[in-house]
Amino acid sequence: MFKKFAVLFYSIFVLNLVSAQHGEATAEAGPATTELSEKDKATKENKEFITHHLLDAHDFTLMVDKDGHHIGFPLPVIFYDNGFHAFMSNSKEGFMHGETTEVDGSYYKLHHEKIYKTDAAGTLTLDKDGHPTNEKPLDLSITKSVLIIFLVAVLMFVLFTGMARSYKKSVVPTGAARFLEPLIIFVRDEIAIPNIGHKYKRFMGYLLTVFFFILLLNVLGLMPFGINVTGNITMTFFLAILTYLITTFSANKDYWKHIFWMPGVPVPMKFIMLPIELLGTLTKPFALMIRLFANMTAGHIVVMTLIGSIYIFKNWIAGVAFPFLTLVIYILEVLVAFLQAYIFTMLSALFIGMAVEEHEHEHHAAH
Repeated sequence: MFKKFAVLFYSIFVLNLVSAQHGEATAEAGPATTELSEKDKATKENKEFITHHLLDAHDFTLMVDKDGHHIGFPLPVIFYDNGFHAFMSNSKEGFMHGETTEVDGSYYKLHHEKIYKTDAAGTLTLDKDGHPTNEKPLDLSITKSVLIIFLVAVLMFVLFTGMARSYKKSVVPTGAARFLEPLIIFVRDEIAIPNIGHKYKRFMGYLLTVFFFILLLNVLGLMPFGINVTGNITMTFFLAILTYLITTFSANKDYWKHIFWMPGVPVPMKFIMLPIELLGTLTKPFALMIRLFANMTAGHIVVMTLIGSIYIFKNWIAGVAFPFLTLVIYILEVLVAFLQAYIFTMLSALFIGMAVEEHEHEHHAAH
């Protein structure tokens, strides 16, 4: 029942957002020309809305009313340019409605949620690809994604410290532990032990943290507030880097020996295989980064495209078919949210297991 309500709420909410963005067409040309211009305009606005939905933001928008006013709350803007500057995004120095902001005699402008240094007129110099070439200060703002990361971190701390305290009183799980314990056992028995072996306990803390962290972020990403943390390649990059660093610094001599001087391989082939093996150590975290980013971003794009298509085609077939397809894709995204947390954790455990595996014992046993 809750899942059905959540799906219905999501669909209606995003439909309202798209409707607020599109508005009503005002062209007065002939029927064929008007239809074409309206469709082109709706397509362009749909693309812009999807892009805006996927971007991070310096304020948290809960909804958009019928007049196009954003309802939400501001977030702290913090950046460094000849000193640190901090203010709320809705203050007089804030970046509201794309206006130029003056801070200590310098001018700044927010363009696609990035802060650029500019002049009093807000001039942005664009390159041939349409990207601003203006100087960018060091942005340390508490954006929407950063806020969600903090909230998830606090939520995990509260849940798992409470779970640990409950086990001091009784070995029988109570409260949230009833839901968390099966997932923890699953990560241990189905991910850590099969891929790492008897050394799994050293890495359980990281594997559990990354599993629940990604899972909670993915689930929050299904909410209709534009929360797209795991669809941000910067986030997936740092998660992949953590796995890479743990794998690299936990690796034993057997692991490095199989990379730099593979046993049982002819010497000429060793020199050929060496750069390939070294490159392989980098492609593993790259695959982790792209897999999570691409899958979560694709889900958002598909859902938003299907909803926006209702306003592009504007007929009863689209009004029936696209909401149904959106519901199906949204339910699939719930599965993907769990699946991507599992895949990232499983691949991390696999890479760690390859690094700590003791190959020499196998060779001795074979002889």
